[in-house]
Amino acid sequence: MGLTTKILVGMIAGILLGCLFNFLNMSQLLGEGVTSAINLYLTEGLFDIIGRIFIASLKLMVVPLVLVSLISGACALSEGSRIGPLAGKTVLLYMLTTAIAITLALCLALIFQPGVGVSETAAEATAAYQPKESPPLSEVLVNIFPTNPVAAMAEGNMLQIIVFALLMGYAISRCGEPGQRIAAFFNDMNAVVLRMVGVLMVFAPYGVFALLAKTFADLGFGGLLQLGKYFLVVLGALLLHALGTYSLLLKMLSGLNPLELLKKMWSTMVFAFSTASSAATIPVTLSTVEKRLGVDNKVAAFTIPLGATINMDGTAIMQGVATVFIAQFFGVEIGLTGYLTVILTATLASIGTAGVPGVGLIMLGMVLQQVGLPLEGIAIVIGVDRLLDMVRTAVNITGDAVVSSVVAKSEGALDEETYYDANYKSVSINDNQNTVGAH
Repeated sequence: MGLTTKILVGMIAGILLGCLFNFLNMSQLLGEGVTSAINLYLTEGLFDIIGRIFIASLKLMVVPLVLVSLISGACALSEGSRIGPLAGKTVLLYMLTTAIAITLALCLALIFQPGVGVSETAAEATAAYQPKESPPLSEVLVNIFPTNPVAAMAEGNMLQIIVFALLMGYAISRCGEPGQRIAAFFNDMNAVVLRMVGVLMVFAPYGVFALLAKTFADLGFGGLLQLGKYFLVVLGALLLHALGTYSLLLKMLSGLNPLELLKKMWSTMVFAFSTASSAATIPVTLSTVEKRLGVDNKVAAFTIPLGATINMDGTAIMQGVATVFIAQFFGVEIGLTGYLTVILTATLASIGTAGVPGVGLIMLGMVLQQVGLPLEGIAIVIGVDRLLDMVRTAVNITGDAVVSSVVAKSEGALDEETYYDANYKSVSINDNQNTVGAH
């Protein structure tokens, strides 16, 4: 059984077991003592421990992988003076897809009106939620540039790490023979780090199982009933953007077959769904884009970490639908100017969003403030946000792969034979390139 199949089995088994535990807990069929034991030793015990260890292990790999891969890629790009055009195209495409995403979300929300007719109990159930104050946009932009690269790595600040790595890679490429020796060191380190990722991926099915079992044991599907219309509108917008917008952009801008990309990204999307973290999925996304889609490392090492930080299409969709939902719930009319403000704010705010679970709610607070809607509205949607967070993470990393493929094709850095190769294997560590997911 390939690793992709194992991850899918782990995902399905985790969801089913979690829903079963949630049902038994709600119905009290097993009695209070047995239910408490299940919650204590399995849901909050074994599954929680395994899931948290797995996420911690993934996060362990993120900073060294991004730093080393990006320095290696920046060295190669700087030698050909392509780093400027590549960066410009990448950022432009990420901002374009985010703007399209939130526009699509607003349109669907205005058509289906998910906030009309929602009962007060939906808000009362989560009234204890206290919205966190979002930082001003100017502060977000200033914080992109590091004052201490070591502190940025310790804190996992991806944008600051990216800026430092690009600067260092550029400097290495301009240092002649000493630079060549340092570049060779980082290339070797890149191979070692990717091997570490491969070793970790052996345990992915078990981590996915534990994460989803705990999530669905805690949430179940009961919370969807009160907010069903909101949930379905967000889910529909996410699927339409992932299958429609990305496919059209990929075909129009590169001529590549979107079905090949979706097929090869499927296991990575499942992985992103289970972790609900774009940052934690960076090692897997980077490996898949390089080894299964044929994107050259010098492009992928830049586009994937950057995308995990600024490409928040799924989050933008949630913000668009949630803004309309909250405005309708409170009976506030924000008008065309308000919706244009939402599009601009959400697109710019995505630059400073960390790729971790739940951060979209903090960004939503920033958007609501800009259009004068009450932050208490966040409490209404938080009940189903965890499930939607998992879906939008899968959408985000799919967008990263699409932009990487488009940029690589435009730079002549895409191996189309690899892209269209149907005989690829699932993610593996047993290849002669010391990388993950080789053919």
